[in-house]
Amino acid sequence: MIGSGIFLVPGAVLAQVHGYVLPALLAWIVGGALSMLGALTFGELSAANPTAGGIYVYLRDCFGTFPAFLFGWALFFAIGGGANAALATAFSANLAQVVPMSPATAKLLAVGMLALVTVVNVRGTRQSSNLQNWMTAVKVGTIVLMSVVLLLLGRTSAHSVANLWPARSDGTLWSGFGLAMLGVLWAYEGWQYATFSAGETLDPQRNFPRAFFIGLASLVAIYLLANLGYLAALTPAALANSQSAAAASVATVIGPTSAKLIAIAIAMSIFGAVNGIILTSSRVYYAMAKDGLFFQKLAEVHPRFRTPAFSVIVGSVWAAILAVTGTFQQLFTYTVFTGWLFYGIAAASIFVYRRKRPDHARPYSVPFYPWTPLLFILAAAALVVNTIVAQPRPAAIGLVIVFLGAPVYLVWRARKPAESAEQFRS
Repeated sequence: MIGSGIFLVPGAVLAQVHGYVLPALLAWIVGGALSMLGALTFGELSAANPTAGGIYVYLRDCFGTFPAFLFGWALFFAIGGGANAALATAFSANLAQVVPMSPATAKLLAVGMLALVTVVNVRGTRQSSNLQNWMTAVKVGTIVLMSVVLLLLGRTSAHSVANLWPARSDGTLWSGFGLAMLGVLWAYEGWQYATFSAGETLDPQRNFPRAFFIGLASLVAIYLLANLGYLAALTPAALANSQSAAAASVATVIGPTSAKLIAIAIAMSIFGAVNGIILTSSRVYYAMAKDGLFFQKLAEVHPRFRTPAFSVIVGSVWAAILAVTGTFQQLFTYTVFTGWLFYGIAAASIFVYRRKRPDHARPYSVPFYPWTPLLFILAAAALVVNTIVAQPRPAAIGLVIVFLGAPVYLVWRARKPAESAEQFRS
């Protein structure tokens, strides 16, 4: 889950709530709570149905192949591909702060990073998961150390106290709060991807629920600590105007040269996040191909490395194309919006599974059912509606990307009807 978000977007989140500290911190808490509701729901789904594809499989089993295909289509072209392209662009942008480079060189570096991670994932799931573990340790250690230093050396607490909460709150504040949630959820983005690789996980019935809960609970604490560190280093106004909260905070407290160290840390964090997305999202394209709804080549497993190599490569090539031709902000907006549209629908599959498979083994049951999944679904719907109202053009582009998959689906269905949904009904 830890990519570039916690280093870059806290300033934008604060700006959306007019520079008031408590609404900004509340957004990080609500975003973590919302993600936790979804993670607990997906914990039951993953434990009860640990197969490659995760969300795609839940949609296919419960609502048919059409919405499942649209999710896979959106994941490839916008959610996963867009996230990797945005992260690759941010990777080269941060290294450019250390070693100046031309725009062409920066794009070449972004593509090269994607290529390196692709090679690791083709060569083996164990290698890519080991890389993920090491990069996670580095990322968490860097954020905690940075936050502690900022809290100890920062001198702007009085400014934060003076801007805790507005004297009067109106509709613009809460509309801005909804938009701030996009940035927050971008920083929390990634827990959903774990479901995609359930088919290759040891003891998923035990490990998935534990991983979701422990991972998200820890991350909420880490992100709040980082935000408090930024506020100790910068005034709310300075933080709201910063493009990179981490770099601006460290440069203010320690000195301009230290910002280069933060740029390197962000690049390393992004590298790990890209590895996680490539590792997991390729399993969705693999599952789609097995159902006859994507190129059959993507369902092949490498004879030596035992990975869906072609699926990994194709997804990375598309992300590289987006990285060369797109921008971080555009891809960021489209990716978060279209992603949460499907996460809410996928969470609703828990009701269908329980109704159609009442006797199916459930090693883990979501607590406070049905309120936990229901609250997550309602919150996801509110996020989607708020985005459509507040940012209609990016939202429209995201929806167009999704529904461009409809005619493609008809072509694939004509070639080979998918049997999975029929098997589920029988």
